[in-house]
Amino acid sequence: MAKSDSFFIRASVLVDDSATFASTSIDLGSYVDALGKSVLRIHNVSASVTTGIGAADGPGVGPKMDANTADSCSWQLTTQDQVAMVLPSNRAVVSSGAIWASNDQAASAPPGQTYEGDMLPQEWTNGYLVAVESLQLGASAGGNWAATANLTVSVVLEATVETMTQASAMALALSQQGN
Repeated sequence: MAKSDSFFIRASVLVDDSATFASTSIDLGSYVDALGKSVLRIHNVSASVTTGIGAADGPGVGPKMDANTADSCSWQLTTQDQVAMVLPSNRAVVSSGAIWASNDQAASAPPGQTYEGDMLPQEWTNGYLVAVESLQLGASAGGNWAATANLTVSVVLEATVETMTQASAMALALSQQGN
């Protein structure tokens, strides 16, 4: 298989505090063409959860939570559109993650404790082959994040383009659809 130099694909999705699932499409059409034998190999995924303007958590900055509450924010990268979060056993899931946070203060404040969870591999030994022309970045957050702290989930994918036989590329594309 011919390989290219690695490059980065970036995407973000804004998640409001209404616990509604939000998603955005990541166009891969300039990299992937199963009929033309071109596929994408994702080597790793880096994710961050910040405020709508990109400020990371820290003392006095970043996403705030309502007083005396706990909540979560989950994200997923999939090979097809979703209307809600799906289980990692769904073959459309490439990667996913979640944070759980709590604010034990009597006022709206950044979380005092934050935990990572549901972290599927973000780095693969031989990469993750993708033969579909778009990925979907989806996210959902609970309603205890302060209304002024809409969250942004951002991902950076390190990838290369490779060639496969047409039959192999089409078989891979078809396998990445459905449950």
